[in-house]
Amino acid sequence: MTLASNTPPQGAPRAPRGVLLKQLCSDEGLFALGAAVARVVQLADADDLGTQGLAYFVLADVALTQKILRQANTPLFRSAAGGTVTTVSRAISLLGFDHVKASALAMLLVDTLANSRHAHSVRLELEAALCASLFGRELARSGAWQGAEEVAIGALFKNIGALLIASREHERFGEIAALAGQGELSLGQASQQVLGTSYDALSAAILHEWKIPELIIHSLSAPPPGALRPAANRHEWMRQVVAFGADAARLLVRRVDPAGAEGGALALRYGAALNLDGARVAALFGAVGREMDSLLDSMQLAPALAPALAPAGGEAGGEAGAGRPGSLPAALQQATLAGATAAGGRHPSGKPLQARELLLAGVQDVSQMRAGGVKRANELIQAVLETLYRSMGFRFATVCLKDARAGQYRARIAFGEQNAARLAGFAFALRGDDLFHLALDNDADLMIADAFAPNIAELLPPWHRSLLPDARSFIVLPLVLAGAPLGLFYADRVHAAPEGVPADEASLIRALKAQVLAALAPPL
Repeated sequence: MTLASNTPPQGAPRAPRGVLLKQLCSDEGLFALGAAVARVVQLADADDLGTQGLAYFVLADVALTQKILRQANTPLFRSAAGGTVTTVSRAISLLGFDHVKASALAMLLVDTLANSRHAHSVRLELEAALCASLFGRELARSGAWQGAEEVAIGALFKNIGALLIASREHERFGEIAALAGQGELSLGQASQQVLGTSYDALSAAILHEWKIPELIIHSLSAPPPGALRPAANRHEWMRQVVAFGADAARLLVRRVDPAGAEGGALALRYGAALNLDGARVAALFGAVGREMDSLLDSMQLAPALAPALAPAGGEAGGEAGAGRPGSLPAALQQATLAGATAAGGRHPSGKPLQARELLLAGVQDVSQMRAGGVKRANELIQAVLETLYRSMGFRFATVCLKDARAGQYRARIAFGEQNAARLAGFAFALRGDDLFHLALDNDADLMIADAFAPNIAELLPPWHRSLLPDARSFIVLPLVLAGAPLGLFYADRVHAAPEGVPADEASLIRALKAQVLAALAPPL
């Protein structure tokens, strides 16, 4: 890939940009970062699939999941949540799709670069990138043009060139800083002289390599010098907002008082274009400062400078199998949640020892979603599925719903390993006499501790043996409303689960299922 350039002063050290770009983008960690960034940027909140895709992406990374949940539980958002947030689905509902998407990108960037050998320089650049993104988001909320997501992403990556040079070519980074610090050259001119390309051009080239949309790459271009006029179109507005974010972030990271001379210069340059005065700039610095503290807290980073809900339902005794008493085979009667007992000790199956606490928090989360006005069944189903997946330590979890037109039950949402491939293959006929149909016909919640046991294996249908041959233990939770089967939850592990499901956990699982059934019930 080649880039247009200006010729640097005679005798200045110069690295051909094609070689420099290749060195940067061929780094294994940066290659993985680029692939992850491209995947997240492509996610669009156009329908349920966007939210599901973002939840899948976050849940696939344990560290990222923990950071997103920590952010949703920071003081800035905790009051809005009304309690502890325990699922990524709830975090997306609370924080907003674009917020979680931008935060995930910021966290990916930090995870890749924060532990560089040149930690201090990199941390300052990282904080500038995070601050710039937050400034972009704040301005976009009140802007006349749509595009909060794009400007936040553009602002986040505007200094990716400087970040990578600080991390991978630190001597050159120091040389550029020294030249710019003399006051005769701008940062762009200094980077042009040392690298043979400006930081902005390098950032654009890197995003091109990562296949980021042109709209975002175009926003990295610097607007003309001097006081800016209101934008004539959305592209120009994005450039102005991204540039303001980058300039304001440099001041905030240095703890500059926005009421001082530098803050006044910022308001003078961008005031007319972005409807800013001194008071508005000061308010922006305050809001972004608070959001920055929250973001750093969720990442457990210090700045470079400077009530439980009672279990719903009764004891796990009389509900499972109530549809047709005695009609389940003996092997399945013993596998119902009503009959399951906890073996105690460690759980080699992978089930968390604190499963009850995680389930309890999930019940509270889903209850708050419904109380808060979330009425779309898909959102609640996804939150319940995620709670089961994380709380019980499953490797794959899905929900199947009846497709009367196709004459089958078909998986609609899935979490875990190979979720896309398994989602596509998880479908079965409306009628049958295997384990899944017996559970549906009898409205029996099943926890199969060892699917390889002969009396269980003979009840497994061929499609399950083919699709999930290594599923050693699994759970089946039918969704039956007014006697009519609507579908089921399914989740499995590759190890046997002799610990079973004690009565209090079973009661919480039923409480989760009850929330879904209430959402699926037709309005009165």
